[in-house]
This record gives sequence, C-alpha cells and structure tokens, in this order.
Amino acid sequence: MPRVAVVTGGTRGIGAAISVALKNAGYKVAANYGGNEDVARAFTAETGIPTYKFDVSSFEAVKSGIDKIQAELGPVEIVVNNAGITRDGTIHKMTPDQWHAVIDTNLTSCFNLARVVIDGMRERSFGRIVNIGSINGQAGQYGQVNYAAAKSGIHGFTKALAQEGAAKGVTVNAIAPGYIDTEMVRSVPPHVLEKIVAKIPVGRLGQASEIARGVLFLVADDAGFITGSTLSINGGQHMY
Repeated sequence: MPRVAVVTGGTRGIGAAISVALKNAGYKVAANYGGNEDVARAFTAETGIPTYKFDVSSFEAVKSGIDKIQAELGPVEIVVNNAGITRDGTIHKMTPDQWHAVIDTNLTSCFNLARVVIDGMRERSFGRIVNIGSINGQAGQYGQVNYAAAKSGIHGFTKALAQEGAAKGVTVNAIAPGYIDTEMVRSVPPHVLEKIVAKIPVGRLGQASEIARGVLFLVADDAGFITGSTLSINGGQHMY
C-alpha cells in the first residue's frame, strides 16, 4: 500500500511542488490549505490530489483534519510541515497580532501536526517528518523578527523531536530553502530582486521542484539513518 503523506500549505508554491512530487513518486498525498478555496479546487482538478481545509495553527482543527484524512486515505506516515506566512515589519512597528500570527502558523503548526500523528508513527515503527525552515531562520533578516524566530525555532524543534523519535523508526529533518521562484518572491520589486539574486553564488533563484527533490530524499524508506539534519537548499547563499 502506498504511504500516506500530508503536506501543509500544499496547494501553492513550494507546497504544491512537494505535493505533486510525492504523488508522482507513488505516495498517497493529502494537500492541506488554509483559505483559498478557488486555488484548492483548481489544484485538485489539475493534479488529482485531494485537498483538506483546516487551520494548522489550531490543535483541534489539525486533529479533526488528520482524523478525516486517515479515515479517507489511511494512516498518515509522512508529514511535511510547509505552511507559512509573513507579516513583515521592524519590531518597533510590529504588532502583537503580527508576531503571534507568524509564530502560530509557522512554528506552532509543527507541534500540532507532529503531536497528532506521532503516536501512530511510533506504534507502526515508521514515520517521516520534514519541517520546512528558511535561510532567514539561519541568518536572520531585517524586518522579519517574527518569521526568523519561527523558522529558527523549527530547526531546534527538528533536532529535539528527532531524538525522541529515533528509537521508534521516526525520522525528523528540516529543509532550509533560500530564495525560491514563487509568487511571493516574484512580488518583490525588480530592483530589490536583482540585489537578492546578486548575493546568490549560483546566480539565480531556486525552483520549487528543487525543494521537493530534497523532501523526496528525506522521506524515502531507505533514509532511516538521516535524522535531526537540516538540508540547506539555497544556491550557496548561506553556508555554515
């Protein structure tokens, strides 16, 4: 039986590329989304991947969503925590709502998903959790204290949970993308985008499919000796 994979934020940008790559590799995929029903319907029509609407920042919503997925598709054995938002601003202008929205959606969601699926993964002695971090969680970014904190938190969360799951066949890894050619990055003013690309040694933006390729590597059955790692896919922009 194909393994069931859940991708949060899985109908747009990097998440959509991950969902499609997993399906093409033979996994049974459930793509989560938070709000845009038109995009979700179009995504399912184009790819045949079922979509599930629930708020990843809410534990109860995640539990209900995962229960529905498991009832319809089977036990969830792979989770890709990809959902993320930005609410940028320097801290002297940032509101508490901007802070909490980003922390809850980008970081607390990782706890919510992992907490809901971890018991089943431990019982079956198999699980793959991949958390999508960011170069800005590694290096920081002006005007993104909320986003950088959330993404940096993901990297620490990954290392701690990896230690808890290792003996039960549950691996937990992270991917830290650099600047990827998505709708969000393309909305940056051209003169700013030129400055960003100039700092990337390979001389271009990354492709969402390149992040998806990393996910496929980490979720494979024969990737069981890789856990607690962060795979940086950033064109050489940040190395450490």
